[in-house]
Amino acid sequence: MTQPIRVFINGFGRIGRSIMRQLWSEQPHPVFELVGINDVAPLETCAYLLQYDSVFGRFPQNVETAMRSLIIGGRTLPFYQEADLRALDLSGVDVVLECTGLVKQRGFVEAGIAAGAANVLISGPSPVADKTIVLGANEDTLGAARVVSNASCTTNAIAPLLRALDADFGVRQAHVTTIHCYTGSQPTVDQPGATFERSRAAAVSMVPTTTSAAHQIFEVLPAFDGRLSVAAVRVPTISVSAVDAVLQLANVPEAPINERLRSVFAGSQLVQLFDDPCVSTDFRGCPASLSLSLRETQSVGSDQVRLFGWYDNEWGFSARMLEMAERLARRP
Repeated sequence: MTQPIRVFINGFGRIGRSIMRQLWSEQPHPVFELVGINDVAPLETCAYLLQYDSVFGRFPQNVETAMRSLIIGGRTLPFYQEADLRALDLSGVDVVLECTGLVKQRGFVEAGIAAGAANVLISGPSPVADKTIVLGANEDTLGAARVVSNASCTTNAIAPLLRALDADFGVRQAHVTTIHCYTGSQPTVDQPGATFERSRAAAVSMVPTTTSAAHQIFEVLPAFDGRLSVAAVRVPTISVSAVDAVLQLANVPEAPINERLRSVFAGSQLVQLFDDPCVSTDFRGCPASLSLSLRETQSVGSDQVRLFGWYDNEWGFSARMLEMAERLARRP
């Protein structure tokens, strides 16, 4: 019987807790064994935010605390509060799920390796990672990298779409706008921020801004450099984001574009297609990287197409974190 993959969550914020929700159930997870959590926030606060969540609702089991432990459904899980992972013994851990959002220096992530873990998977863009990998885009380049970035939620939504479309249709050039829900990096009231626009209250305005996907996509799909632009607008919703893409195609299909899309993405768990009239809330908790709305497809002229899709920027990205962790741990 295959041994479970031993994972450790470092950072119990939005992504760390979303991963926890996907891992934890009444029965042991068939693939993973969660061996511990580390966060510098108070244990009682972390337990409360797991039990009650404004996006995903109440946790399905009772969450309690004990000395250095979370107790969930009667099962005890070690909880640490170390600023430096080197203070812990992570021997036997296959993958540290690095979810602090604080990775700025190589030494910070190497602390997990120094503590005994085999691999570190970073839940966001990172210039200090060995590789940036997006499933459905460039996983074949993983190699022997031990410190890996899982890119961003938006890069995970865009890259598999572009790779598949380029392989089938040929993409001459494209522009993608992500319509993104607000995040913790924005203020709830006007206050000084990184830019003038990002200084404004997140829940009352649509905010044009930059996105890490604008440059990270070229790290994942370098062939798109020079023929793709990416922009972002933050909007006052709490969860689920969207991709609005306009592409100029090299090989225009004779059949209706949606029929071709059904063929291209048949069986895909990353890019899913749907026909129903839906809104953003309908995709809360959806594990796909992107859900294309075929109702929104538009063709202009002989070679231009507009595509629109939704993605749960927390739940879908957390699902990719676990799938990437499995790939890291199971590779030959």
